Amino acid sequence: MPRTALRVRRWAAIAVLGGLLAGCGTGEADTGGPAAAPGSAGARTSTDVRPIEAATRITDVKGVTVSLPKPPEKIVCLVALCDDILVELGMTPTATNSQVLAHPEFLGEKKAAEIPVVPGGFLSPEVEAILSHRPDLVIGLEDTHGKLAPALKGATTFWPVQPGSWQDSVGYLRDLAALTGRTEQGEKAEKTFRTRLAQAERTKSDKTALIVYGSDENFGVATPESDVAAGLFPKISHYPWKSRGVDGSYSLEEILARDVDVLFVETLSFGAPDGKLSDKLAENPLWSRIPAVKNGKVIEVDSEVWAKGRGTRSLGVVLDEATAALR
Repeated sequence: MPRTALRVRRWAAIAVLGGLLAGCGTGEADTGGPAAAPGSAGARTSTDVRPIEAATRITDVKGVTVSLPKPPEKIVCLVALCDDILVELGMTPTATNSQVLAHPEFLGEKKAAEIPVVPGGFLSPEVEAILSHRPDLVIGLEDTHGKLAPALKGATTFWPVQPGSWQDSVGYLRDLAALTGRTEQGEKAEKTFRTRLAQAERTKSDKTALIVYGSDENFGVATPESDVAAGLFPKISHYPWKSRGVDGSYSLEEILARDVDVLFVETLSFGAPDGKLSDKLAENPLWSRIPAVKNGKVIEVDSEVWAKGRGTRSLGVVLDEATAALR
């Protein structure tokens, strides 16, 4: 797969331990015991939620400490996880560079259009534009926006996040709930997600699932080690896909050999949309031989939610859509 496409996936979705599609999974078993093997079903998810206490200082799941003089009210989101958490807490960002808010399970297109957009895009948000909103807190992806920290220092607080699993996402939700004082909303959102995941586990499908992403025939496979949404799939289906590192991916020949029953497709746009990835892959004669294709079980999903959201609301949407397709 070309490095350009791989870099976009890194920026759009998730890098684990600082390397795209490389390294070991970061999520631990839900019981708090040793980490489950990457790609395994792991421990059964508990629906219990520990109380969240309001705080002005937290240390997140990656060891980053955030300290604020008072609960933040004006938050600028440079990564969709931030938007996701704020919506779960009953808040909206002061400004954002994500499109996930337009999804009907978030704010919807009309309300999302009212949120100011940070110019410069996801990769290079403009510092002056960020600061023009006088934010109490700016949340960005560590490996993409960490370089902005020196320019923001002294003017606002910057919180670099780097989710590698759904457990990380829940941890970030709890931390922001504590900082904003919206503890009840945080507990409710965590409970809702855990209940969805536990239910999906109880009705685990024996079908083989696959998530592919890309903008053209040079596609990639989302693996539990490198993608938060894909990390849910071993719990709800047969998902035999492992990370092959930065330069490795799967061929259509290998996918054909695995007898994929349900295929989820994330079309990533490089600028203006230029068609669905599934339509482009259909030009390859091997595509039509995949069981999911033959049986009409190819589902184009919203990449803003599936690839970029990574919070409990986005992952809840992923679970609902995936379990429905896997029945």
